[in-house]
Amino acid sequence: MDEFQRKTFKTSDGAELSYISAGRGKSIVLIHGWSQSAQQFKYQISAFAQRYHVIAVDLRGHGESEKVTYGYRISRLSKDIQELISFLQLEKPHLLAHSMGCAVVWSYLDLFGQDEIDRLVLVDQSPLYTSRPHWSSQEMEEAGAIVTSEQLNEMVYALESSSAEEVTRNTLASMVTNAMSTEQFEWIVQCNLRCPRQLAATLLYNQFHMDWRDQIVKIRKPALIIAGRKSVIPWRSQVWINKSIPDSELEIFEEAEGGGHFMFIENPEKFNRRVLQFLEKA
Repeated sequence: MDEFQRKTFKTSDGAELSYISAGRGKSIVLIHGWSQSAQQFKYQISAFAQRYHVIAVDLRGHGESEKVTYGYRISRLSKDIQELISFLQLEKPHLLAHSMGCAVVWSYLDLFGQDEIDRLVLVDQSPLYTSRPHWSSQEMEEAGAIVTSEQLNEMVYALESSSAEEVTRNTLASMVTNAMSTEQFEWIVQCNLRCPRQLAATLLYNQFHMDWRDQIVKIRKPALIIAGRKSVIPWRSQVWINKSIPDSELEIFEEAEGGGHFMFIENPEKFNRRVLQFLEKA
């Protein structure tokens, strides 16, 4: 990652964000997931920068960005992205988002509209993580819920405790396939731990309560939905997203293809090829 140029940008509420800028041409903004960083897109940045101007940002509190103590809400993160796009004067960029990054995109579209964005690549994010007791099996499937309110509260408490690193490791272990090497997995863990656990807990609590189904059905931009058959995110929820966005495509990575939550790390060749194929339809 050392060959990529790093720059900084200050948000309207005073948080200094670090971002990678590489390549030239039409812009694509890469938005990472909860407790992750731009660094985890290392296989994408190199490949995409051959054809695009790639911006990969560390969200506040993550990676090399400032560890401010405020603003750990999806709405504020989407405002940060909007301000960065404006600051860099990016003309109708594509947005590629992984996991919680998709929620940031959905919030962006909700708050700022769709007119200034081109294509969307949405990678493995449930419309709503936390289930409700009265839901039917169909609602559970569509939402892609993976925890109850009680389980979420336990997880947040654990992230604020002395067992935070152990909880982080166990959570990440559920997100990868058995084919991932120990070295690769440890790298993902260390990327995650760069976000202080207290801040990560605050953000997790916020994102797990957000229901994006009403926003997803309003999307009228071309979108590529990418899922993993063995991901912690139920793949049927990704089918629902695909059906809900009129101009969208769905790609599901099978387990043998690295089809966990981090398929872009486990199988970057297929991931990059599929994304570029989609973007070049523009």
